[in-house]
Amino acid sequence: MTDTAAPADSAPAPTMPANGPAVRLFLVDGSAYLFRAYHALPPLTRKSDGLPVGAVQGFCNMLWKLLRDMQGDAPTHLAVIWDHSEKTFRNKLYDQYKAHRPPAPEDLVPQFPLVREATLAFGVPAIELPGYEADDLIAAYACRVRELGGETVIVSSDKDLMQLVGDGVSMFDPMKGVRIDREQVFEKFGVYPDKVVDVQALCGDSVDNVPGAPGIGIKTASQLINEYGDLDTLLARAGEIKQPKRRETLIQFADQIRLSRQLVQLDCDTPLPEPIADLTLREPDKDVLQAFLEAMEFRTLARRVGDGSAAAAPRTLERPAGTTPTAPVATVSYMGAAARAAAAPVAEPVAIDTSAYACVRDLATLQAWVDRATARGLVAFDTETDALGSATAGLVGVSLALAPGEACYIPLAHEEKAEGLAFETAASLEQIPLVEAIAVLKPMLEDPAVLKVAQNGKYDIAVLSRYGVQVSPIDDTMLISYVLEAGLHGHGMDELSELWLGHKPIPFKQVAGTGKSQISFKHVGLVEATAYAAEDADVTLRLHAILKPQLAARGLLTVYETLERPLPPVLAAMENEGIRVDPETLRRLSNEFSMRMAEFEAKAQALVGHPFNLGSPKQVGDVLFGEMGLKGGKKTATGQWSTDSDVLEGLALEHELPRVLLDWRQLSKLKGTYTDNLIAAIAPGSENRIHTSYALAATTTGRLSSSDPNLQNIPIRTEEGRKIRKAFVAAPGKRLISADYSQIELRLLAHIGDIPQLKKAFQEGLDIHAMTASEMFGVPIEGMPSEVRRRAKAINFGIVYGISAFGLANQLGIGQGEAGAYIKTYFERFPGIQAYMDATKAFVREHGYVTTIFGRKINIPDIHAKSAAQRQFSERAAINAPIQGAAADVMRRAMIRMPAALVEAGLSSKVLLQVHDELVFEAPEAEAEATCAVARRVMEGAAAPAVAMSVPLTVEARAALNWDEAH
Repeated sequence: MTDTAAPADSAPAPTMPANGPAVRLFLVDGSAYLFRAYHALPPLTRKSDGLPVGAVQGFCNMLWKLLRDMQGDAPTHLAVIWDHSEKTFRNKLYDQYKAHRPPAPEDLVPQFPLVREATLAFGVPAIELPGYEADDLIAAYACRVRELGGETVIVSSDKDLMQLVGDGVSMFDPMKGVRIDREQVFEKFGVYPDKVVDVQALCGDSVDNVPGAPGIGIKTASQLINEYGDLDTLLARAGEIKQPKRRETLIQFADQIRLSRQLVQLDCDTPLPEPIADLTLREPDKDVLQAFLEAMEFRTLARRVGDGSAAAAPRTLERPAGTTPTAPVATVSYMGAAARAAAAPVAEPVAIDTSAYACVRDLATLQAWVDRATARGLVAFDTETDALGSATAGLVGVSLALAPGEACYIPLAHEEKAEGLAFETAASLEQIPLVEAIAVLKPMLEDPAVLKVAQNGKYDIAVLSRYGVQVSPIDDTMLISYVLEAGLHGHGMDELSELWLGHKPIPFKQVAGTGKSQISFKHVGLVEATAYAAEDADVTLRLHAILKPQLAARGLLTVYETLERPLPPVLAAMENEGIRVDPETLRRLSNEFSMRMAEFEAKAQALVGHPFNLGSPKQVGDVLFGEMGLKGGKKTATGQWSTDSDVLEGLALEHELPRVLLDWRQLSKLKGTYTDNLIAAIAPGSENRIHTSYALAATTTGRLSSSDPNLQNIPIRTEEGRKIRKAFVAAPGKRLISADYSQIELRLLAHIGDIPQLKKAFQEGLDIHAMTASEMFGVPIEGMPSEVRRRAKAINFGIVYGISAFGLANQLGIGQGEAGAYIKTYFERFPGIQAYMDATKAFVREHGYVTTIFGRKINIPDIHAKSAAQRQFSERAAINAPIQGAAADVMRRAMIRMPAALVEAGLSSKVLLQVHDELVFEAPEAEAEATCAVARRVMEGAAAPAVAMSVPLTVEARAALNWDEAH
């Protein structure tokens, strides 16, 4: 809901009753409070999981003290005002505005959302507005209250706010406990508040990078303004000034000074995100507040709040008639956290009545739902679309849930099929026009004071962003479940619903059919669509209430807040951006692969002596083990011969046919999976761009997976695979950039396993494979034969994955005995690796999981399986998981930071793809070099400060016209 400031020549909008009590509004400068708390107190982390909470604790203590102390001033209204993270209108006026400000300390970043939740837990509105600074919001509220005949107290000592001091507006410095009025402003600036902007325009501000007039400070500026009356008069009469340097400065930099005035002038016409009436002072809900403080482990403050010791709690004020308490975000996130700490799958199924859901088909009803969602501060939502790919899907409808059983569906683009659908009447398709519905939904979905809850929210974020809606903030039940129990079960909504609620949601096929008879969701009837879609939102809300508190209880909140929650918007933007391909190159490759496949097919049939289907595993098995009698065959559970790649690789050492079959299969996969599929995946009207989809919760280690199409498994060590990468091209006037971590898993092994020789080699920038070969085989590094280095390289990379003598023998083309001897020698030369492996196996046997250096928990459920083979596989997985998981975590941290780093560097470059240890960017040609530098800086520093790496992470970045040349 927006309450804009009234024009000067019109009557104020009736935000308060005409004959109501005078408004006495306290406005807290939230960012100033937070940074004071951060810098004034020593670092503090939560004992259960290491989450930085020092600034949150300091903020809570300061807010509690303010609530206690301000009662003597008889406040009627209260709000905490926050800066929004986006650029503001001032950056459009001057692109260097605040350009020199360093990024926020990393241990402070995860505390930003927590202090907003803290504010709401104390029952105080938390207000921010995209495109505006907190100071502008404070100015707008203060000016509006003054128009209404009320009074505003600004709780801050920020000099930029002193221009507002005057009739009806004062400031209070909470640290010094003093009031700031006109006389205090005069002591600070040498002028009264109405001339502060003129002085600031002359002085500039080094902190905000406001240029001002070079060489003029506050004392000189105030003298000039007092002498000439105001800035405009001063600049008009600058030629009269006797001091030459001062005169020349004012004449030369007059435009810069005027620009500086625009930058420092606060905007009293800033839209009000919340009406003044909604800021009525309210007593905090003690259950909510206690739950939040307990979850943060602020036990001393929790006791003070709980028993009212040290001082009386804030007084209780009656709410205006007809209003209801605002439910803070913390209600669902933290209410009952202690009771839910040991939450388990429900014993009794939850009863959900889908017939009770509402179908919203007019604007008035939609506005009522949006108003209630805004008032509650929390809403679950879901989108329904006409396709699976978020980059091309059309929005069909949106569902909302406000409380268990209280949900609705808003149809937006349902239609009858050409052959007709069983709608009872034409009125059955009555819907709100999509554009009008978006206009009503957008403010709530973007409101920073309303927490949106989604299941696999990346999809919904991507879809809605294409309609101009940037959903934030958001919690994702899929990712919360993934952090809690990766490796134990799937994290789809249906599975989670059955696991935690004992409820089986309506399957999609029940409303849309299956196979060839399946219809698009836009052709589903509104009754069926409402039951299906609203249930999704309802179930998501219920899951959030159960799962979110467990993050803190299990010590995993930091993992969620720093590695998972910030990533969906980044991936959604990448998916929507897509990457350009050259269809002609792909078609030529497809034809080339077809011809070569035919050659391999003829060669295979000649070796056998008769035709057979190379694509039939059954026929291939019968030929290899039945007709030709090759040794080493094994049958699958279905009774057929196994012909997977491992089997064929082993047989290829003895016979030519298996190698021919492997070569044919590789080309078949490249043709079917890539050249043909990529052409089909080009989005219509997209200038030959394709859009992959990333799954965040598909692997146990945190690695992302790519699908529709999969762009992560294109072979890069074969000539054919590199040819496919050449088909990925930059748009005209741009370059593709590949930024790739160098040997990141070996570096992490050196750090995690504390391997002295490896750490020393990486610290000194040595060739790690040559160093390993020298250690193992006693060969000098200088002049080392390439074959010796290649063997060391195979062992270095293979050891991370628990490579066996059989596997190494196949890879190097040597006997198993020789390969086994290499592995034995490796462990003798690097005993720390064996020690790491033994310690990891012992830990996983005892606990059933391992963790990464960033705290991610990776469950290994089969570590105690009855099958020895399963146990051994689980041990290898446990050894690899902390390394591969840490690499995934480093990449996530880099991706999360990258968009802001590019914007801060003034670059328009975009991240397009993430492939294992590599990021792919598209940059204007003129920005390519700068983008490479930013990519290296962000990626190489991604572990810090959470983990102090004992070896450097290094990144190679290169720009070119296509992906292969850039790699």
